[in-house]
Amino acid sequence: MKEYRININGTTYNVSVEEVGASKTSPMHKVEVVTPVKEEKTIPQSETLAPKEEKKPAPAAVVSPGGEDYVITSPLPGIAFDILVREGEHVKAGQKIFVIEAMKMENDIESDRDGIVKKIAVTKGDSVYEGDTLLVLSV
Repeated sequence: MKEYRININGTTYNVSVEEVGASKTSPMHKVEVVTPVKEEKTIPQSETLAPKEEKKPAPAAVVSPGGEDYVITSPLPGIAFDILVREGEHVKAGQKIFVIEAMKMENDIESDRDGIVKKIAVTKGDSVYEGDTLLVLSV
């Protein structure tokens, strides 16, 4: 069996071809595309060596309209690597509450307010995006 990767009109396909009793009398074969492979984006080398972009600080928290709850959001996309608090626990401003793994680096997320953990919105191992709610504090 031979594996081929082909591109037809911008769509990439993985194709496996198995030779079954090939003979010189039947050179024609039926070819059927079963499922396309998700198109993979390749990054040109010029883009991989681009200078570092200046990071804009992401909003770390948003206060809900009621003023009683304080939502702490993820400042970057990654994986919830560790959750360092539990619901009902008192936290202080500056206390580490989460560890987010992004690009093989562990990033500590700290609370910027005192409060009681009302709700933890993610579990260990969850993917999070910038701006996703990590937890809600009662302040």
